[in-house]
Amino acid sequence: QVQLVESGGGLVQAGRSLVLSCAASGIAFSISAMGWYRQAPGKQRELVAAITSGGSPNYADSVKGRFTISRDNAKKTVVLQMNRLKSEDTAVYYCAQVGRYWGQGTQVTVSS
Repeated sequence: QVQLVESGGGLVQAGRSLVLSCAASGIAFSISAMGWYRQAPGKQRELVAAITSGGSPNYADSVKGRFTISRDNAKKTVVLQMNRLKSEDTAVYYCAQVGRYWGQGTQVTVSS
């Protein structure tokens, strides 16, 4: 059974930081590209950051320099460190095994 369980969302003031974590099970984590996506109200889901099985990251332009994605293959977790948050970062954030499975999402709300 595949499970991608996100945690760490919440309400935070603009300019502050938040860390999202995703615990994976039931997938071949160490050889999987993993990603964080988000969907704001009335908008399409978009890629925020992804990381290859080898640990190479890539980011959406809107979060470059503010967000960092990392992974721990031993723990089967992928983490999104979000710094200098902005109101436009408000969205439901989803963890994903890229191209395959999704988590249930966690709400991030940034107040200005």
